[in-house]
Amino acid sequence: MSARTRAAIRRVEDERMWPNAVADALRRIEWAFEQPGTYLAASEVDSPGLEVEDARDDLAEAMRRLPPGARRDLGRLIDRIDDEFERRTLPNPAPMSRRLVGCWWWSRIRDR
Repeated sequence: MSARTRAAIRRVEDERMWPNAVADALRRIEWAFEQPGTYLAASEVDSPGLEVEDARDDLAEAMRRLPPGARRDLGRLIDRIDDEFERRTLPNPAPMSRRLVGCWWWSRIRDR
């Protein structure tokens, strides 16, 4: 990621999110991907704000607020994250809630 993108992310975090929001989201996703198994394990207890899907929401929020060049730069990393997330989850046959449209990662099933 370029220095210009990192600076744009810092501006978005300072103005609209919280310090290190993007780095924290990337760390949570990285931790989930490092866990053993073919599929991502579902949490035994719902932990709002700590789920890998919440981390992906944080990245989506940053992407909405970044300027185009930084959005493209971070977007390349998010594309790889999305590919891995899709590979390690299963499609949910139930219809997706209207409030989740555009947040496809919430419509995926993790293994228990």
